[in-house]
Amino acid sequence: MSTTPLAAQPAKQPAPIRALAHFFSWVFHPLFIPACVTAFLVFIDPYTFAGFNTKYSLFRLIFVIFNTAFIPGFAVFLMWRLKLIQSMHLRTQKERIIPYAAAMIFYFWAWYVAHRQKENPGPFIDFLLGSFLAVCAAWFLNIVNKVSMHAIAIGGFAMFFLLHAFNQSDVTGIYFSIAILIAGVVCTSRLIVSDHTPAEIYLGLFAGAFCQVIARWL
Repeated sequence: MSTTPLAAQPAKQPAPIRALAHFFSWVFHPLFIPACVTAFLVFIDPYTFAGFNTKYSLFRLIFVIFNTAFIPGFAVFLMWRLKLIQSMHLRTQKERIIPYAAAMIFYFWAWYVAHRQKENPGPFIDFLLGSFLAVCAAWFLNIVNKVSMHAIAIGGFAMFFLLHAFNQSDVTGIYFSIAILIAGVVCTSRLIVSDHTPAEIYLGLFAGAFCQVIARWL
């Protein structure tokens, strides 16, 4: 029997709230964030890929999806099937070591290829660099604490939109406001359906945001 006082245990949310929390956790999974930002730059932002033909822009989106979502996700699936990890949810710090290391390789490759192709727009390259640095930060922080992967990804997501807003000729906060709303929903969802503490959520947010700042500064 647990010796934890009843008052110290977090209140369990109603089933509909937990279902919504799971939904937002999957929709804004860390592996999907690079693709979401790239899709925004390709289809919504009027400046970043302006002048590029549709085929070229779509190829960049497919390239990002393949390198930052499909391959890392498939690698985790293989690790699970080979019994290198117990669950694809990566619930422990030990289980996250190898997947983080694999993700670092794929994210670095995505940034490196984009960086070498000089025609790619700066914001696109900077975001990929920030995403690679965020995976490195996640691996490093995982040594001492099980920082939320969702928080790291969504922190970088929100910071990218803030930096991007101030680098446009017609500064608007609409996309950044939406990004902040999404970040709040995702972090709240993780507090509801995961075993992360608020400190692990806040640390992840700061780490992800800081990596985007460093990437833009570099």
